[in-house]
Amino acid sequence: MASNNGAPAGENNAPAINVLAQYVKDLSFENPNAPRSLAPRTTAPQIEIKVNVNARQVGEADFDVELAIEGQAKDDDSLVFRVDLSYGGVFRVINIPEEQLHPVVMIECPRLLFPFARQIVADAVRNGGFPPLMIDPVDFAALYRARAEEAQGNA
Repeated sequence: MASNNGAPAGENNAPAINVLAQYVKDLSFENPNAPRSLAPRTTAPQIEIKVNVNARQVGEADFDVELAIEGQAKDDDSLVFRVDLSYGGVFRVINIPEEQLHPVVMIECPRLLFPFARQIVADAVRNGGFPPLMIDPVDFAALYRARAEEAQGNA
């Protein structure tokens, strides 16, 4: 009889998150004032980053999770660059209690996607002629709580 992590096949009830696929859904980089925007600066531009997470169920235990990252740099009132990334992943979530499923999908899945999305953003900005934009780690649990509080406030 086959064994699966010490348990007989078919009897493993351990919670698991499996990444079935990862993909770039949409990527945009704008450098509207090039080549002037590439000139050396005396001050650093103001960087603004927004992160959002959306998910939808696509199968009995499968979820499509989208991590949206919007970033822009401004110098005074002019746009230096703008980058938008929609990065997705399809996850199979098994043996997670129903009451914990939503937080797992909205916190743990984007946490797994983030390093890949961060690298894509850094490369896009670097390829646009600027130093790579290295986004600080995101606290997806805090983002989840903030969205839950916002939803309760709107209800």
